[in-house]
Amino acid sequence: MPAPPPAEPAAPVDYRFTLANERTFLAWIRTALGLLAGAVAVHALVVPIDTGGVLRAAVFGCLVLAVVLALGAYRRWRIVERAMRGGGPLPTSGSVPILAVGVGAVSLLAAASVVLW
Repeated sequence: MPAPPPAEPAAPVDYRFTLANERTFLAWIRTALGLLAGAVAVHALVVPIDTGGVLRAAVFGCLVLAVVLALGAYRRWRIVERAMRGGGPLPTSGSVPILAVGVGAVSLLAAASVVLW
């Protein structure tokens, strides 16, 4: 039985796509850092005001959202990098709905604290 023909080597990934993937990763990291900075600022400046724990919930929400986005950014960067190198389809982003719902929830908590204060 003859040996199978050698596999075609994968075409190299255009460096522009790799750099675009990295820029997207860095944008998600900046968003996570912004949420973290907002949580620290609200905790340091506003939490001493008694609002029944609503602002603490907003701070906690920002912290959780920052962690989820940072971890999700790395995961997505890695998955997209593999897909590009393997020639597969690019995955859809699950971080966008998480960010939208998370920021909406934190905004509602902040609005509730303003109304309660």
